[in-house]
Amino acid sequence: MNADVFPQALSALITRIVPGADRVEGLRRLSAGATLQTWSFDAVGAGVRQALILRSSPGGPRGAESLSLPAEADLIRALVPSGVPLPSVIHTLVTEDGIGDGFVMTRIDGQTIPRKILRDAEFAAVRPRLVTQFGTVLAAIHAVPIGSLPPLPLRPLGTTLTKLQSRYQSMDRPSPVFELAFRWLLDHQPAELAHPSLVHGDFRNGNLIIGSDGLRAVLDWEVGHLGDPAEDLAWLCLAPWRFGQIDQPVGGLGQREDLFSAYQAASGTVVDRERVRYWEALGSLRWGLGCAGMNDWFASGRDPTVERAMIARRVSESELDLMRFFAGRP
Repeated sequence: MNADVFPQALSALITRIVPGADRVEGLRRLSAGATLQTWSFDAVGAGVRQALILRSSPGGPRGAESLSLPAEADLIRALVPSGVPLPSVIHTLVTEDGIGDGFVMTRIDGQTIPRKILRDAEFAAVRPRLVTQFGTVLAAIHAVPIGSLPPLPLRPLGTTLTKLQSRYQSMDRPSPVFELAFRWLLDHQPAELAHPSLVHGDFRNGNLIIGSDGLRAVLDWEVGHLGDPAEDLAWLCLAPWRFGQIDQPVGGLGQREDLFSAYQAASGTVVDRERVRYWEALGSLRWGLGCAGMNDWFASGRDPTVERAMIARRVSESELDLMRFFAGRP
């Protein structure tokens, strides 16, 4: 959409959906992502000021596993009774709104930038409690009754592994480390779960709003699906989300056993450590292939944005993480 038209179209929408609002103030883009855009603003009127977020798509390439934005909005709405901390979706965009694909939700104060959460003094008091909160919230996500959810893709472990193999074979970048990882994953593949659970799919630093009181909201449900709860527990522990705090595997904040203990206390189920370990290897491989895919998009010219190039350069990090994993090093 033309940059001059967008603010007027958004303002017209807000005056229709927010009672008493007659304008938009403080409009600014929070993210520079090539896949999705996040806009922050206030709906303002006589006696009205509501802090809001627009999550929208600029129409560029998106991951094959991503939900549509309307489907993501439906999922967030369905999770309201679960107790999972979430923003409230107040409107899903329709064609008549004239600003594309997306949804409007409440804005929750707090920080999402991992380096600030891990290092700034204002979060010093809450940092020791975050791992426990993460485990408790993940237990709540995995306990959501499947029948209460909108239609979601089912992603069994075997199907995930097969798709990763297909993605790797389509890339013009052979990697001995990735081939070793596939061999290990095939040789150690655990049995499929009889009863899948809701899986966030990208539960990590950067997708969590943190305040002085701790975890305030879980964001970015675009890869939500039905699958193995161990996937979420493992993904949170991958090296890319530690941001330099290598000896703190849970998002640079703490230890796996503290995460597992909190999860077990909240869920009443015992965490299968070996299953989580398997998903950590698979997650490292998936992230590495995702980075390699970004390189394909950038090099081919399909998406020449700097964001793609920045992520593409991290393939070697995933290869190193996998080699450490297979060598049994922390």
